[in-house]
Amino acid sequence: MADESVSAPIKNEDTRQGFAFALTAYLLWGFLPFYLKAVAHLPPLEVLAHRALWSVPVAGVVLLLLRRTEELKAAIRTPRMLGMACVTASFITVNWGIYVWAIAAGHALDAALGYFINPLFSFFLAAVVLREKLNPLQLAAIGLAAVGVAILTWGAGGLPWVSLGLAFTWGCYALFRKTLPIGPNQGFFLEVLLISIPFLPYIVYLEVTGQGHLTNSTDYDTFILILAGLVTAAPLMIYANGAKLLRLSTIGIMQYIAPTMIFLIAVFAFKEPLSTVKLTAFIFIWSALAVYSYGMLRAAKGR
Repeated sequence: MADESVSAPIKNEDTRQGFAFALTAYLLWGFLPFYLKAVAHLPPLEVLAHRALWSVPVAGVVLLLLRRTEELKAAIRTPRMLGMACVTASFITVNWGIYVWAIAAGHALDAALGYFINPLFSFFLAAVVLREKLNPLQLAAIGLAAVGVAILTWGAGGLPWVSLGLAFTWGCYALFRKTLPIGPNQGFFLEVLLISIPFLPYIVYLEVTGQGHLTNSTDYDTFILILAGLVTAAPLMIYANGAKLLRLSTIGIMQYIAPTMIFLIAVFAFKEPLSTVKLTAFIFIWSALAVYSYGMLRAAKGR
């Protein structure tokens, strides 16, 4: 879920180190609903603000350890790059906000569906925005996913906005992030730094007025809010380094680990009801992903 660094050559081959990095990142993303459930008693906007704010020092320490600050300095001095980073930061902020609210409100199944749809939505964006030509298998996968969304819409009497919102914001984030000529670690630091600019005074206001939970609540709330930076930044930055050491086809298959874990957690840990309509929709989405994966693997084998 992050772009590859432009500062080092990327080999189209799998490595054990890359697999270990990517697997760790996807497992961390998969377990993230437990953390978000732990902060569900707090206002979602406050949780979102702390996710951004406490990610800044975590990402900053990583950059210092890796000695990758020069590219960041150049980006900060470039107005065009700052503008592009503001766009990607906006999409990731909305994505995080929807996800935080969804888990707290008992919509983890809808969140899982959104991240299952995401790779198919990326195909759709590539066709519409980048004018890429889709092959028959890709079209079939998108068609099956559309049927699944239609079933959910019919069953719920309205669009599954949580699922579509997550897929749309992450898909757009990935699309625009590819246009940002900066390494993944530096780009993430720049994004959370920009996001923190409006959120810092918001957090200060909450604490000063006694509405915040960082200093005006229990030690548990203080700890869990500060921990937001680590649980947000760690998987993104671990994945960014792993993606450089794996084939694109391998990444494409591994990206299902997190939504599968979210689905299982929603059903068996959070006890969210899995209705017949919702299960039918998931079956169509899973079928779409099977078609998508088959096409991707066949193309990789051909190459």
